[in-house]
Amino acid sequence: MTATVIPMTPTVRRVPRQPARPVKPGVDEAAVSLLHRLADLPQQAPDRAAVRARAIEAWLPLARHLAQRFHGRGEPLDDLVQIATVGLIKAIDRFDPEYGNDFAAYAVPTIVGEIKRHFRDRTWDIRVPRRLQELKLDINEATATLAQRLGRSPTITDIAGYLQRSEEDIIEGLEGARAYSAVSLQTLVGAGIDGTELGDLFGQDDPDLALAEFRASLGPALDALSPREQHIIILRFFGNLTQTQIADRVGISQMHVSRLLARSLATLRGQLVEN
Repeated sequence: MTATVIPMTPTVRRVPRQPARPVKPGVDEAAVSLLHRLADLPQQAPDRAAVRARAIEAWLPLARHLAQRFHGRGEPLDDLVQIATVGLIKAIDRFDPEYGNDFAAYAVPTIVGEIKRHFRDRTWDIRVPRRLQELKLDINEATATLAQRLGRSPTITDIAGYLQRSEEDIIEGLEGARAYSAVSLQTLVGAGIDGTELGDLFGQDDPDLALAEFRASLGPALDALSPREQHIIILRFFGNLTQTQIADRVGISQMHVSRLLARSLATLRGQLVEN
């Protein structure tokens, strides 16, 4: 008998698949090396300024990225990039590789702090305490978060609970936020066709209004005087005559007119105070 040979299929060994390792975002090694080179150069080195300028230019994308995060808060993006660049320059000048090689971790708080300082100090039309400025930022962040979470506009109680502050603090922060921007009194009202400005709608103090009550009380007070005393008062304060002129009109001495005026004014003053 002839033996039948059955070919054997080679066994393929399956190797378990390894999970993919997370890849860290790449860091521009040239930008990092510029910082190390800058740190090694003495302050008086002739090429230090050129190396510093190249390092600033190499790290500008980081400044632009952080400035973009604050875009849409009322400031032009170009201005924010300039402010972020100032923070970047400060970070480069202060960075010391001996304390760590992660420049981005050191620069980000410096740049963000410079931008926040700009919003705190330069964008308020009316200066308010720093406490209220920071509270306004917290309220804005809490309002946006709670509106998305609750599906409605948050109340003062909601914001106070989220920030773990009292409702009085939230109300004070909202009142202080009104100082962030001001409206010119020359702003046209409505369609502006008639030229009416906002300042035209504000009332003014009437100096005669405070005297209206005294004028209303003056009539009954004059009734307490004799007819001659009333006549002398009228000639003096309504006719603007001198005491000598009044004496000639009434037919008495100037000294007598002076005494009658003093007594009449004392009587009127007492009547007005009592009323």
